[in-house]
Amino acid sequence: MHTDRTSTTRFPVPVDAALRAAGWQPGRWDIKQAEIWADTLRDHTSPGGHRHSVFPAAVEAWAEFGALRVTPTGPGRQIAPATLHLDPMHGLHMARTLGDLGRALDTEVCPLGAETDSRALLAIDTEGRVYALDHTGDWYLGTDIDRALTALVTGTEPQRLTTG
Repeated sequence: MHTDRTSTTRFPVPVDAALRAAGWQPGRWDIKQAEIWADTLRDHTSPGGHRHSVFPAAVEAWAEFGALRVTPTGPGRQIAPATLHLDPMHGLHMARTLGDLGRALDTEVCPLGAETDSRALLAIDTEGRVYALDHTGDWYLGTDIDRALTALVTGTEPQRLTTG
């Protein structure tokens, strides 16, 4: 397919480049791997009896972006850009934490991956909104996976979530 220089891309150029370098391309869809992750999360029960919620927004994000290791190349806008591993197994043992966040936000939340340098857990809710959870707090990354990936790869400072 021929595209000219005036065509728009789904992501800003540096984000598109980082995603493509990680193996993403438009139309990428590994539903088989996404279903394996969904089954693994559904089957896991924490020692305290906590279970994961699995829903279409998470499965769709895993199918398109799952298993990618994204390494930004440029400087960040406001903070250092994040190196990402989009694998929900990073959150396998975080069912209670994700359940607590979901209750605080009046939704359900499922693991998406991790920022590999900071060890922040990335999570997605039933509406497709994306969050990061780390030792400093919980952060809102965007209304959808595209905005969240753009914020993470470009080093845009996330919004801190506050409860109560």
